[in-house]
Amino acid sequence: MDTTITLRGAALAPDASGALVWPAERTLVVADLHLEKGSAFAARGRMLPPYDTRATLDRLAGLVERLKPARVICLGDSFHDRRAASRMDPADVERLKALTVRAEDWVWVTGNHDPEPPEGFGGRIVDELALGPLTFRHEAVPGAVGELSGHLHPAAAVLVPGRRVRERCFAFDGAKLILPAFGAFTGGLNVLNPAISGLLAKPFEVHLLARGKVHRFPAGRLSPDSG
Repeated sequence: MDTTITLRGAALAPDASGALVWPAERTLVVADLHLEKGSAFAARGRMLPPYDTRATLDRLAGLVERLKPARVICLGDSFHDRRAASRMDPADVERLKALTVRAEDWVWVTGNHDPEPPEGFGGRIVDELALGPLTFRHEAVPGAVGELSGHLHPAAAVLVPGRRVRERCFAFDGAKLILPAFGAFTGGLNVLNPAISGLLAKPFEVHLLARGKVHRFPAGRLSPDSG
């Protein structure tokens, strides 16, 4: 099944990892890394395994090695909070620095969790980025056209023979594309929730990430979460 997404003439390829590739621009896009989310929860007494940053960087490094992009765009909430960098293991700090220099252009888009991303990791910091016919920002703007965003961590559920599958997804309505969260400890909000569906023109579609593949489904095939 062809899962290419065409947005304002730009052919975009959703990857099973949750990243997006714009081949014509040699650009890799990821959203919501939430580095050091685990340590933030631990500081509040919720003990999670302290390996989310490393797992996220493992996946990101694998993509950079496989795709060799000229540009990497991180769509905000790359760091879970303002003190995330100070909690990172020194080895992870050095690994992230090494990753940013592998691209000709590494862009940190600001998010609500990291309105001032830490400096010293390389790359450049922007509130949003216009590139050709597309605009890259953290939070979707109602009515925007040619927009790519993150923030909402979209997920979708589909009924298939014998079971219900619920996984992260890309949400696309022809005018805007909302990316799934890339970070290891990030959950997902059902796209039928009004917080997401209210931003999308009807009918919309999702590109569901399951079993190492991307699967396209129209909104009519989707299942809400039980209340």
